[in-house]
Amino acid sequence: MRVRHFGVVAAALAVATAGISGCAAKKSTTVVDKAKDGKKIVIGVKYDQPALGMKTGSGVEGFDIDVAKYIAKKLGVKNDSKIEFKEARSANRETFLQNGTVDMVIATYSITDARKPKVTFGGPYVVTHQDLMVRANDSSITSLQSLKGKKLCAVSGSNSWKNITEGTNKLNAKVAAVTVPAQGYEECITKLKGGSVDAVSTDATILGGFAVREGSAVKVVNAPFTDEKYGVGLKKGDTKTCNAVNDAIKSMYSDGTAKQLWEKWFAKANLPFDATAPTPEGCS
Repeated sequence: MRVRHFGVVAAALAVATAGISGCAAKKSTTVVDKAKDGKKIVIGVKYDQPALGMKTGSGVEGFDIDVAKYIAKKLGVKNDSKIEFKEARSANRETFLQNGTVDMVIATYSITDARKPKVTFGGPYVVTHQDLMVRANDSSITSLQSLKGKKLCAVSGSNSWKNITEGTNKLNAKVAAVTVPAQGYEECITKLKGGSVDAVSTDATILGGFAVREGSAVKVVNAPFTDEKYGVGLKKGDTKTCNAVNDAIKSMYSDGTAKQLWEKWFAKANLPFDATAPTPEGCS
């Protein structure tokens, strides 16, 4: 009887283990697998950055949105109805990837050494540079160093202001600016026009989009001091999707789509475009 009882217990444990293994297998499904299986792909994007990711009455539009659609289709997504866009702010991008709220993040997401332990990055899909935006009538800020003592907008979760105050820039200049907190760059632009801050600093692509929208109220200083590699954020360890994303980006440059999208969104801002596909960072 003891032998039979042991056999029954062993069999039950085997079934339970198989069930657990099955659940684990389902959870480990990659984004590219989901796309090929016809499942909906959720992509985190910005909702408050003109020309990059902007919420409108008809949906979301911008350079990052068009890039996201291109990459998704290269991964196997059949049509746009299988793509869901979700707002991803600078402060929650890692969390959204880690807890499965989104499958990918394409939201001016710079690839940095600090983020690599938490995120697997495909790309970059474009390389831009951090710059400064000030009020159009302000001639006192002409360079990174001239921000000393000035009020600088500091977006939660962004590294841009830290590149200035902590000196993590190509000039190795640590500038004692006075930081003023904000939740997003839309808020920063409002503060800039209202005089609550003297400068907004982030990627030239972001600033260029706002400059086109705001017209004569603001201006970009054109004093770049970092290289910003925009990556496609994936859950840590999804190297299969990462490699597929890199192949998609390579195609986007070789077939001319990258240049077309850049001109579509940034021609009025006169931002230069490098037609050479950026070198992938490597999937890990």
